[in-house]
Amino acid sequence: MAHAAPASREVTGRRRRPDVFSARTHAAAKVALPVVLGLVYGYWAAANRRDSGPITGWNLLFGFLTALVFAVLFAALWKVAPRLKRELHALVWFVFTGCAVGFLVSQSDESVLESAGLGVVVGAGVLVTLFYRYYTHEDAAGHRVD
Repeated sequence: MAHAAPASREVTGRRRRPDVFSARTHAAAKVALPVVLGLVYGYWAAANRRDSGPITGWNLLFGFLTALVFAVLFAALWKVAPRLKRELHALVWFVFTGCAVGFLVSQSDESVLESAGLGVVVGAGVLVTLFYRYYTHEDAAGHRVD
């Protein structure tokens, strides 16, 4: 009996995981994921800044600009980061995540030290997690090993 999604072979003859989604779905995800995450992030930042006050035009503008910047940075990082060595790959996600979390906390009128501290703590968790993942799933040249 044939499998619905047979494993494909790379040029080297090694087996890799089957690709469940079509190329069209992957192309749509490359656009949709940064946009959706950006909109959620922008809404969250605007809500933190608003602090239960009225929704104003400036608050909407702030939310959309924050969403735009986040989506562009996320998309650029998603495209460029896999080309980096595993240490640098994990480090750029640490910086991005730490800055994103620190910025969100700073919008809720917390102190700069608390914003920076929470950004570093969350970013460090991302750094450790991603470095472990890349270290155990890639060789030194950055090629996947499964």
